[in-house]
Amino acid sequence: MRITFDAAPLVSGKLTGIGRCEKEQTAALAAMFREDRCEYSFFTSGKDDRMEHMRKLAGKNIKLNPSSFSGYIYRAASAAVPVPYSYFFGRRSDITHFFNYIVPAGVHGRKVVTVHDMVCKAFPETVRTRTRLMLAAGLEKSMQRADIIVTDSEFSRREIDKYYPEYSEKVRVVYCGTETNIFRPISSPETVGAVKQYLGISGSYFLYIGTVEPRKNLLRLVRAYRLFLENHSGDVPKLVLAGAKGWLCGDIYEEVSRPELEGKVILTGYVPDSHMPYLMNGAEAFLFPSLYEGFGLPPLEAMACGVPVLTSA
Repeated sequence: MRITFDAAPLVSGKLTGIGRCEKEQTAALAAMFREDRCEYSFFTSGKDDRMEHMRKLAGKNIKLNPSSFSGYIYRAASAAVPVPYSYFFGRRSDITHFFNYIVPAGVHGRKVVTVHDMVCKAFPETVRTRTRLMLAAGLEKSMQRADIIVTDSEFSRREIDKYYPEYSEKVRVVYCGTETNIFRPISSPETVGAVKQYLGISGSYFLYIGTVEPRKNLLRLVRAYRLFLENHSGDVPKLVLAGAKGWLCGDIYEEVSRPELEGKVILTGYVPDSHMPYLMNGAEAFLFPSLYEGFGLPPLEAMACGVPVLTSA
């Protein structure tokens, strides 16, 4: 059996939750097979840096099957015309797994798709317009095309059943895990201190890690922190928001810029995977006040580090 993993969530050097989820699941799946059966398919547009990045991710168990065509043009064209996926990646695979909601037209063999959540239905106002339109046009078609739909939790399985009951028999829950050899208690204050210094953090801090976007409820978090400052004297921990700038986040940055929060709220930008366990270990508590999550890896990673978690229900 030949297995293809669509690597669109992996080709960027800055992996988000979906990319990290695919990275670990595909590495584990490939390690189950002694033979050379698995491959990553991805568009490169001739960018050599993507090839080198993917070679590192693939390791010895996963082969590369790149296409030099533009992935952006392919996705834009596919929204209007069902351009066959197999035209770019061949017809060798028996199964192709897509990890980011969408199964394109013309995929050879059986098809698996991971649908992480139903935020596009439950909280559409928190989803970037481009993503919302893509899911509105393609999600149901994807679930029709898929032989199996994978999701991250029993909650997400119930959500899919709520909005798309006709596909409930296809859904399988594959639970999320974490790398406990990486996310673990770290007893080296020097290493934690070096990462803090690199990111411009001093003293004690509360920590959020994730994209800066509306669904993460960060505006409310910053306002709650401001109230906390007003009602507590002395050495109050800083609030560190670690993550890439997302969409519809202007009001969050505006709130952070208030004079009374100067030097108290730290925006680090994107944090590399290699820094995250140290950043988590240094925190007084990990904060995750999301409005909606299919699962949410960061609280699990924080708990694996032995850090208390404050999260929404």
